[in-house]
Amino acid sequence: MAEELKIIDDLWILKTNEGYKIGLTNEAQDDLGNITFATMPKVGQTLKKGDSLIEVEAEKAVSEFSAPFSGTVLQVNEAAEQNPSTLDDPEQTNAWIAVLTDIDEEELNQL
Repeated sequence: MAEELKIIDDLWILKTNEGYKIGLTNEAQDDLGNITFATMPKVGQTLKKGDSLIEVEAEKAVSEFSAPFSGTVLQVNEAAEQNPSTLDDPEQTNAWIAVLTDIDEEELNQL
């Protein structure tokens, strides 16, 4: 599965049957340290490329990650909403943030 991941600005992107799953890379996790709080996107929210996807507070930094392309939030990682440390998972595909649909294919192809 790792070969299907596309890495952009400390985020990974994976095409799934539902849409495009986006999460934090291991490198981003290391840079942040233990994540203690996360402001997740809302299901149904429309994001434009560059809009805030997630804001996280961690032991080393407070960081905001931008949407790498435009789309609509189909699903969010409810486990991470309840327990932000889920985003620290060393298996980075478990540290997913959201699944976007109705994405801008042109923006995706430019990544």
